[in-house]
Amino acid sequence: MTAEVGLRERKKAATRAALAAAANRLAVELGVEHVTVEAIAAAADVSPRTFHNYFSSREEAIVASIIDWAERLTDELQRRPADEPIWDSLQAVFVESLDDSPEGHSRLIAQLEMVMANPSVIASQLSALDTMRRRFAEAIAARSGTDANRDLYPHLIAGAAAHAVKTSMDLWVLGRTDRPLRELVGEAFALLRAGLPQPDRRRS
Repeated sequence: MTAEVGLRERKKAATRAALAAAANRLAVELGVEHVTVEAIAAAADVSPRTFHNYFSSREEAIVASIIDWAERLTDELQRRPADEPIWDSLQAVFVESLDDSPEGHSRLIAQLEMVMANPSVIASQLSALDTMRRRFAEAIAARSGTDANRDLYPHLIAGAAAHAVKTSMDLWVLGRTDRPLRELVGEAFALLRAGLPQPDRRRS
């Protein structure tokens, strides 16, 4: 019975991933306004009814990769050494998940342009990012002995880490720096560790 349950869960996860990948690809290629639930389902070789077993809308499917990424990162965070400083653990799991290759750069640009052009997708993205932050907060609470239901600490750490990475990715994707993405993320976490000191911009 356990083996059957495991196989069923893997099949469900594979179907969800196929739908999410199809939704994101079609949105980038065609534009969100031209993507239908029927087209997403057909691209994933399932029925529209099956689509609705996993997602409530095309927008939710388009940004589902953010939730999947959060789950993978949370799993990685939980596997980090318990005595490792939290900023070191967070930097490690984020940096190791990044694709800063030319192909990754192109994909991020296409996805950013697609999201920014569609307010409905922006709303779904914000919801997905909030889910990501909450899952990270729960993992941080478990590591730190705090309570994610009532303590500020895990939520502040999770929010700061997520925004540090998002800001680094935005600068990198928009071409406002030619520095490698991993280097930007590393600097962002260094600033967080230092308490975000004000830069000294005075000229000598």
